Amino acid sequence: MNTNNVLETIKMIEEENLDIRTITMGISLLDCIDPDGDKARTKIYNKITTCAKDLVKVGHEIENEFGIPIINKRVSVTPISIIAGATDEENYVKFAQTLDRAAIDLGIDFIGGFSALVHKGYTKGDKILIKSIPEALAKTSKVCSSVNVASSKCGINMDAVREMGYIIKETAELTKDTKGFGCAKLVVFANAVEDNPFMAGAFHGVGEAEKVINVGVSGPGVVKVALEKVRGESFDVVCETIKKTAFKITRIGQLVAEEASRRLNVPFGIIDLSLAPTPAVGDSVAHILEEMGLEVVGTHGTTAALAMLNDAVKKGGVMACGHVGGLSGAFIPVSEDAGMIAAVVNGSLNLEKLEAMTAVCSVGLDMIAVPGDTPAETIAAIIADEAAIGVINNKTTAVRIIPAPGCEVGDMVELGGLLGTAPVMKVNKFSSALFIQRGGRIPAPIHSFKN
Repeated sequence: MNTNNVLETIKMIEEENLDIRTITMGISLLDCIDPDGDKARTKIYNKITTCAKDLVKVGHEIENEFGIPIINKRVSVTPISIIAGATDEENYVKFAQTLDRAAIDLGIDFIGGFSALVHKGYTKGDKILIKSIPEALAKTSKVCSSVNVASSKCGINMDAVREMGYIIKETAELTKDTKGFGCAKLVVFANAVEDNPFMAGAFHGVGEAEKVINVGVSGPGVVKVALEKVRGESFDVVCETIKKTAFKITRIGQLVAEEASRRLNVPFGIIDLSLAPTPAVGDSVAHILEEMGLEVVGTHGTTAALAMLNDAVKKGGVMACGHVGGLSGAFIPVSEDAGMIAAVVNGSLNLEKLEAMTAVCSVGLDMIAVPGDTPAETIAAIIADEAAIGVINNKTTAVRIIPAPGCEVGDMVELGGLLGTAPVMKVNKFSSALFIQRGGRIPAPIHSFKN
């Protein structure tokens, strides 16, 4: 064992905000399907609380023994639209409340999977679940919801895109006492992945094992400190520095994942190396980009810098672990990143520039607050733009947007904890309503036909 490597790891944790962002246990609920809703919910509660009964305890043990902070312990489950669709119930809020009760009793931070996959069309269960989302998120505290509306193989379900604009608005209205906080637990995807450990988009895909451990590891501060040592060097050196740093971070994540897998007797799934910022000082993706030489995020060159960062992180992670998955790259959630917040406040970063950045980062428009009177059709059009970027570029994109009730451009929306503070951003004042009202499907791109 190399003493320098040990000391370097300690420094990363104590001074540079390296952490395991989440240990997420994915649990299949397919064997909980029952035409009787009450019986199905009993099976769901029992299975989740049985499978994950030691998750929090093991997380604390690993944290204490290895000295590595593990910020969240989470559970993801099979999309509830599939499970609840077997019943004749016309509202799935009780299913969300069952998930919430299980999460509270386990002591975990979040549970994901109140989800529907509608990229090519709706089933009965999908329709009911989506209509249930606003009430479900208003009546639960730990449940996260996601809807996949597009894929590179199927194109974009514009009926679903239109509906999600209205669902997001309704969710904001039902949680207006907390400035639309329910919307922070709702994400709309294109090309959603089945093994994502991060919320709000985590669900346990039907192609996954019975249960699995996925770990999300993060360390924007570590990357920034590494780049401080190569100021003035060429981009070749910058890329190599990021790759080496990502390699080290991923190795730590793999250590925790394998240890959690062994102690819980649950198969190890993937490591998701995503530079996920927090509001803490020294834990910002924006500050990494500025360390590369940008005066402030949002200026010209920002998209190129982010593209290089995202690619180098993936390359370093893949070298460190044979099972890298999830989203793996760089996140740019505005409310959770001190540098992004500052850039919005000073006017250098706007919604249009953020959209360009999402073409080259891990996800999409994340934790964006907009005025409360933003029309549902405008929100749907923002989702459509992001979905188009994902579908054409064969990548995951997403929208997590908060039309904050009663708020105007320039206001600050306090969300608390890891979710931070969202500056309310300006949206284009011109209408997209006629475009959104067309409905139907935007076909898959020509390059999707690879068979």
